[in-house]
Order: sequence, then C-alpha cells, then structure tokens
Amino acid sequence: MSIGNSPEEDRNPPADDPNPAVDDRPSIGQVLQQARIAAGLTVDEVSSSTRVRIPIVHAIEEDDFSRCGGDVYARGHIRTLARAVGLDPAPLVDRYDAGHGGRPAPTPAAPLFEAERIRPEPRRPNWTAAMVAAIVAVTGFVGFTLFSGEDSGATGGTVAEGPAPAKTSTKPTPTKPAVDPKPVPSESAIAAVPADKVTVILVADAKSWISAKGNDGKTLFDGFLEKGDKKTFQDDEKIDLVLGNAGPIELWVNGKKIEDSFEEGAVERLSYSKGDPEAG
Repeated sequence: MSIGNSPEEDRNPPADDPNPAVDDRPSIGQVLQQARIAAGLTVDEVSSSTRVRIPIVHAIEEDDFSRCGGDVYARGHIRTLARAVGLDPAPLVDRYDAGHGGRPAPTPAAPLFEAERIRPEPRRPNWTAAMVAAIVAVTGFVGFTLFSGEDSGATGGTVAEGPAPAKTSTKPTPTKPAVDPKPVPSESAIAAVPADKVTVILVADAKSWISAKGNDGKTLFDGFLEKGDKKTFQDDEKIDLVLGNAGPIELWVNGKKIEDSFEEGAVERLSYSKGDPEAG
C-alpha cells in the first residue's frame, strides 16, 4: 500500500481547481488599437478627427484611464474613439463599468430642477442695483442743483419760494430709470450681442472640459470649467467647440439659448457662425 497521492492523481488534478479561469479576451485598449490599425488610421488621425489629445489616445490604448480626468470623461473618450474606428461603443463602455465599480447612479431630477430654477436668480440683483444707483444719482444731482441755485441767487423771500415747484417736479424723475428695465428679460445681457459677430456663451452646471477655436484655427480656450463657471467667446466669422462632458453645459449662441439635450459624458463637436444658431 502506498502513502500519499497515486501517480494517476498526480497526473490528473481534481476538477474543482480553486484558480478561476483567466479572461483571455483583448482588453478595451487592445480592441480600440486593433480596430484603429485595421481601419488604416494613425493615432494622429484619430486625435484630429475626435479632438481627443494624442497622449490620452496612447494612454487609453494601453488601458491607462488615469489621464482621462475621471470615469465620466473615460466613458466619453471610449465612446468617441470606438465610433471613430467603426466599433459599437456600448460593449466597451459596459466592460469599463464592470471593471470600475459600475455606472454611477443618475442624478435625481429634483436637484436638477432646483438648480435650473435658482440659476437665473443671481442676475436679478444687478438690475435692482442699477435702478437704485440711478435713482440715487438723479436725486443727488437734482438736490445739488437746487441747493446751488438757492445759494447763488437767494436775496429775498420771493426767491425762497422758487425751488418749491422744482422739488415737486423731481418726484416723477426717479421713476424714469425704473421704466426702462421692466420689459427687458432676465437674459437681456446675453441677448444683447453684436450682429456683425458670432457670440457663444457657456455656463457649466458641473465640471466639464471644453475647447474653443476661432475661424482662423486659433485656440481661444482649452481646459476645464468648474460648476458655475461661465465663458464667452466672440469671432468675426465662426467658433468651433468641443464639449468633453456636454450634459451639464448650457449654451447661448448669438443671444439665443440652444435647447439641444446633450448626454452626460458625451463628447460633442459644434460649430456656430453669424445668424441663427446652428449645430455643426
């Protein structure tokens, strides 16, 4: 009788091997790289067509998503690169979510509605302050004029009665500055844009990377907008935009708000010129 495992047991290990099977599928970066090569595209060409910077394209193809700036931007870059090389982005995004804690829960509707309701309110005190300043300025000017007239020309009792009608005439004067702002909407400052230029205003409701270029190809801005940040761009002919996280961006073009519904994490490439706003 032998002690220990028999030769047959040594040659045939038990079926319930505790080591799990290794996933031999190509990684996300490998899939994107192989599809790019199969499509005959270089990294420079993919970067130019998607506006995703070359170092980030290289990093994603090496499965390094740390340079994307977070999960939201990583998903957006994966979608953009997959479409550029002719792949369906959904399976790749699902694999990314499975390896990075899953997709985040959607933002509740109530806070979004509250933010939308509250956002225009900070602009209202500007009109109130302007009205108060105008009233104070007019009243001070009229009072100074009246007192100056009394000091220079008052020699008898008849002159002392002269300012009385002038004082009564000043009562309706302060109401004149208040009449003008009433018909102006709360976004009149945005609407008041020069007709001979293209004007684009961006307001971020959450962190988002944006790039803006003028008609001559010169970069006007390339970086991140934090929540509450606002950027205004003008050009004589055209402005090209790339929104890295288009969902939380509010957009006004030539004084008109763009009502397009952009998805969170989606990368949008837009172009606007003079006249009616029109997505590029």
